[in-house]
This record gives sequence, C-alpha cells and structure tokens, in this order.
Amino acid sequence: MYNINDVVVYGSQGVCRITDIGPLEMKGMENKSYYTLSPLFQNSTIIYAPVDNPKTVLRPVSSPDQMQDLISRVPEIPTIEIKNDRERESVYKAVIKTGDPGELLRLIKTISQRRKDRLASGKKRIIIDEKYCQIAEEQLYQEMAYVMEENLDSMEEYFSEKVLKAYN
Repeated sequence: MYNINDVVVYGSQGVCRITDIGPLEMKGMENKSYYTLSPLFQNSTIIYAPVDNPKTVLRPVSSPDQMQDLISRVPEIPTIEIKNDRERESVYKAVIKTGDPGELLRLIKTISQRRKDRLASGKKRIIIDEKYCQIAEEQLYQEMAYVMEENLDSMEEYFSEKVLKAYN
C-alpha cells in the first residue's frame, strides 16, 4: 500500500504522484478504495486506480543507483527475440504494459537495432516499431528525468548521446 504524496510508476501512464487514497464520490464506487494519481509529465490529467486490483500495475520509481546500473548495462542487455512478425505488436504491448525500465530499455534497443538493420538493407521503417519505440522512450525518459532530477527534454538527448551510442 502506498501513501499520499508517494511518487510511483503507473503502468503505461508513467510517473505519477498519489494525491489521494479512498473511495470515489461517484455512484456505485463508494465502497472501493482508489489511488488518485496525478501524472508528473502530463498536465491536467487525473487517474483513478483501484487499490485492491491485482491488474493495477503500480510500482515505486527506480532509485538513482538502480537507474545508473541499468544505463551502465546497456551493452549487455539482450534484444527481444521475436520469431513471428504477427506476434510483434502483442510482444511490444506486453512490454509497455509492465512499465519496467529494464524491459522498456530492452524494447528500445530491439527496435533501434531492427530499424538500423532495415535501413542498412534499403528497407523502410515500420510504423508499428516507431509507435511502440516512442511510447517506450516516453515512459523511460519520464522515470529517468524524475530519478535524475532533470527535465524531460534533456533525457532524450542524454539517452541518444550517452546510452544508445554505447551499443552501436
């Protein structure tokens, strides 16, 4: 159980602050407790997540040490093996849903490598790859920005310059 003012990662919504915990003042929802979440990187958005729902993917943000450790391990993080292109989108969705920074990084690395290979062989980028890479980057950059006490825009540059170049 989390407390009011805790900062958490809520599934694919990213980094959020818990602003309230309790029942909602809506008909039929008075007997169930909800976390009221305010995403830190999205203005004017409020999310209500059931406290007791096992499908609610809510976790504490990574520590600075955990994030630095993850970044330092980029070269040895394996890409995701997807044997059947028909399964590609469902694999991408499953990774996004976890919100796990290690898996998000793995997905970004997988798609980046796939993009590089396709472009090198004269093929075009795949829209599905670009869509899920963007979602994964957004989620990862939000957590990195919060943990490293930086602004969100600087994380994209940091990641491109320092992290992705480490394995290319």
